[in-house]
Amino acid sequence: MTAAGAMLAEPDLTAFRSVMGRFPTGVTLLTQGCADDTAVITLNSLTSVSLDPLLILVSVKADGRMRPRVAGAGSFAVNVLTEAQRDLAQEFCRPDRSEGQAAMLRLAAVEGVTGNAVIPSAEAYFECVLDAQYQAGDHTLLIGRVVALSGGPGEPDPLVFHRGRFTRLPAARAEAA
Repeated sequence: MTAAGAMLAEPDLTAFRSVMGRFPTGVTLLTQGCADDTAVITLNSLTSVSLDPLLILVSVKADGRMRPRVAGAGSFAVNVLTEAQRDLAQEFCRPDRSEGQAAMLRLAAVEGVTGNAVIPSAEAYFECVLDAQYQAGDHTLLIGRVVALSGGPGEPDPLVFHRGRFTRLPAARAEAA
């Protein structure tokens, strides 16, 4: 007996993407380097791995530009975007995205304690040293040991990706008096 809608045959890429799209995720910008050496990519793969030590996981394309940069430098930062930063998520997922000082200016970023760009106006950010990396199909899993973090300046308003599009959490209801 199978659950309603279950597929018995091996799923194809389109079906996999469609079903994974039902899982809402936050949207982040992974940064490596700072100033003239800034590189940035949009990711929605951020997972808390451990509390002792503090570890997070992100997934990047194995043959992409970011993986060798992170491996060579041994550090990276993850900036959790707000709804107001949707345009940055769209801009930094393109192959022709800004780099260097142009990226720093576009992000209004500053240099963090790890030497990587962080976005003070982000929902949150995590600065990490690379703890481990693992090949996983066409991606590499980067495990970062969190050495600095920030919870952001304002009320929570994270950017959310669900069913192939950006969305937002429902507005918080004012507590009844």
